Amino acid sequence: METIKVKIVNKSPNALPAYGTAQSAGMDLRAWLEEPVTLQPLERRLIPTGVSIALPEGFECQLRPRSGLALKRGLTLLNTPGTIDADYRGDIGVIMVNLSSEPQTIEHGERICQMVIARHETVVWEAVDTLDETERGAGGFGHTGTK
Repeated sequence: METIKVKIVNKSPNALPAYGTAQSAGMDLRAWLEEPVTLQPLERRLIPTGVSIALPEGFECQLRPRSGLALKRGLTLLNTPGTIDADYRGDIGVIMVNLSSEPQTIEHGERICQMVIARHETVVWEAVDTLDETERGAGGFGHTGTK
């Protein structure tokens, strides 16, 4: 397994994002709040983390929901996965939404999402008039059935 060094600024009193286990893909990211935030049903809010990073070129950081928050409390991320580009240097904010039927309170220091650091490719478009044929063709949106 390859590791990379990433510069990080943590203005919050929370621990740095960390892997829960040796084989975890995502690191838990925590809320940085002066006071708890209560999300009403279907309400969304940008939750600050106090964390800024400097990724190497060719990498991105993806913000993903935590499965326990989604299942147990109906809290998830609105734009999942959220993408932090390599040239962004500001505070990482997490757009959370309450999809439950009850108010949900987010506490300071609570683990609110996972962050996954991943390589990505840069595309150079090649404009053409037609594309090669495949078995699937233009079929989509359930064209193979449900069983």
